[in-house]
Amino acid sequence: MFGLGNRTRIREIDPRALKTMLDAGTASVVDVREPDEFAAGHIAGAVNMPLSRFDPNSLPSANGKVLVLNCAGGRRSAAALGQCAAARVAVDTHLCGGIGAWKAANLPLVTGA
Repeated sequence: MFGLGNRTRIREIDPRALKTMLDAGTASVVDVREPDEFAAGHIAGAVNMPLSRFDPNSLPSANGKVLVLNCAGGRRSAAALGQCAAARVAVDTHLCGGIGAWKAANLPLVTGA
């Protein structure tokens, strides 16, 4: 019974749905992996905000788009969503399976910072 009212629903989207949203201009991506992971390959246009220094109040403005968090496999982005909920920042969506799922779907990555 305790804490049930504080649960925040996490919305997971799959790689193809995110790609469709990006192509339509209805999503923006924030990658919460560390800078070396980000530089090795990330979704085009993603902003890097490592979980180790993550501040929900510093997220970029969504400008009417869905802000989607991603990491390597989904665990860190889910943790970042928890931080968003605690800070009462209205971000509730992450990429199910992270970059691993994105790669498995044969979707493009860019390298470098």
